[in-house]
Amino acid sequence: MVLDTRPVASPLPPRPARRKRYPGHAVTGLKGFAFTAPFFAGFALVFVAPFGYALYQSLYSEQLSSDGLGGSRTVFVGLSNFTRALGDGDYWTSILRVCVFALIQIPVMLGLSLLAALLLDLATGRRARLFRLGLLVPYMIPSIVATLVWLYLYSPRLGPITRATAWFGADVNMFSPNLLWIGIGNLLTWVGIGYNMLIIYGSLRSVPRELFEAARLDGAGELRIAWSIKIPHVRSALVLTGMLAIIHMLQIFAEPLVFRVTSPETVTAGFTPIMMIYNLAFTQGNYNYAAALSVLLAVVVGAVSVLFYRVSSREAL
Repeated sequence: MVLDTRPVASPLPPRPARRKRYPGHAVTGLKGFAFTAPFFAGFALVFVAPFGYALYQSLYSEQLSSDGLGGSRTVFVGLSNFTRALGDGDYWTSILRVCVFALIQIPVMLGLSLLAALLLDLATGRRARLFRLGLLVPYMIPSIVATLVWLYLYSPRLGPITRATAWFGADVNMFSPNLLWIGIGNLLTWVGIGYNMLIIYGSLRSVPRELFEAARLDGAGELRIAWSIKIPHVRSALVLTGMLAIIHMLQIFAEPLVFRVTSPETVTAGFTPIMMIYNLAFTQGNYNYAAALSVLLAVVVGAVSVLFYRVSSREAL
């Protein structure tokens, strides 16, 4: 007797029943798209279209006629503006200057914002509302106005900071090259604390309160609760605020532009990437090269943001 040793094929699992599509599904999908259409239209109009136009302008250049009497004409130069930008030492120096400044200013600002959010979480009732409103006031003030206010406070002749330090025998000039970065960093921190604090505080309020009560029953103090429970729970909010701060820092413009009035030797026309682009476009009239620098800056901002997000997300695993 011969036995059949061939494997017996297992029966195929039943195919899932196809979902019936009702006539109303298509209409519902169109309604959902209609709700999101304004966002995509605004995104295309505000972000995609300017970027595409800048990319288009960066492929051209203004050239004078050979005899210099026929005016200028726009010619297609391909990637020449980008080749020139990649070798522009002043441009990359301005980006490096801002990045080094960001390595110091952003951790300080986020640390103070985290501390403010933790203190606000401990406060209750009217004190919490006053604390929250007080920290938001600097963010409500336009950056130009805030810069002018701090210029007055830093003023060696009129400002109170120089007089206050003079009482202790110190000669502090916030407009000097050594202290100018501290002055700008203090201004950016003052403006950004409230905004970042609200994002971190919103994430903090989503933590279940039962965890705090359980930790207190186990004898944990407020510092231990903050370090072991609260701060790990707001890690995603810190990553978000850090990425927003990096994007803002690489595009910093108004604050150093106003400080340039008082310290033109230190804050040059190409002090930051945006200042250099602004000077090229609206002072020198070189729109095409400024457009190429703008496209490169957008690429740098995107690359740094993605790198920061991936590194911070990997550490969170």
